[in-house]
Amino acid sequence: MSRLIAGLVQQSCTDDRTANIGKSVDAIRRCAQHDAKLVVLQELHTGLYFCDQEDPSRFELAETIPGPATEIFGALARELSIVIVISLFEKRAPGVYHNTAVVLETDGNIAGKYRKMHIPDDPGYYEKFYFTPGDLGFVPIATSLGKLGVLVCWDQWYPEAARLMAMAGADLLIYPTAIGWDPQDTPEEQARQRDAWITIQRSHAVANGIPVLSVNRVGTEPGGAVFWGSSFAIGCQGEVLAQADTSNETQLIVELDTKRSESVRRIWPFLRDRRIDAYSGLLQRLLD
Repeated sequence: MSRLIAGLVQQSCTDDRTANIGKSVDAIRRCAQHDAKLVVLQELHTGLYFCDQEDPSRFELAETIPGPATEIFGALARELSIVIVISLFEKRAPGVYHNTAVVLETDGNIAGKYRKMHIPDDPGYYEKFYFTPGDLGFVPIATSLGKLGVLVCWDQWYPEAARLMAMAGADLLIYPTAIGWDPQDTPEEQARQRDAWITIQRSHAVANGIPVLSVNRVGTEPGGAVFWGSSFAIGCQGEVLAQADTSNETQLIVELDTKRSESVRRIWPFLRDRRIDAYSGLLQRLLD
């Protein structure tokens, strides 16, 4: 297929898991009513962003995969005959937890999952306390809509992750995200951070010649972060196809031309011209 309609769900969350899931389900249905065949939810969308502090009791929020959320959203994917990307706090084994994105196929089954590889540890984002780094690698997930290069939030700052997904045949990059401002930062600093976040992801589209979908949460949560929304879809030359604002819940509907990557890569053959014989230094932390 050369035409893919995608839906991006930007929402706020509370500590009411049932209400959060219900809101997501309603938004997915609205996307499907606009002919979306792929719908992407934001990072950790079933609850509040709980990594704002280190609290062992919050491990109780984790769930297995397959589990309750995959059952709910899998049934919805089957009912609507669409592909859905969800984001969960995965309980893999006692003491081993992951930040995991799951892709649900049109028949409701799990097409694949991706465990977040880059784990931040910043004030208000203490993810290293909760998440074991991913071990599934940068492998696109094959679906009836194509190969989805699913990554998660902090991964979006790393061109290596995007490149490896593209090299493995990803047709597009998808980033469920939870990122926001520190209210104590100046408006100028807040603007710089958001602009950098958008710029780095646009660069992934340009460098790899594939579209990018980034879906961020919105709203102020008890931990103090003001999640800046701004969910967007980027074309394979870095053009903004659709973008949400910084404060409102919404569903973005965007049409992607899946054949366009081929024509763009013919005029900008960045993958062809890579000097793979000269990049060994990338396997080191620093070059002394």
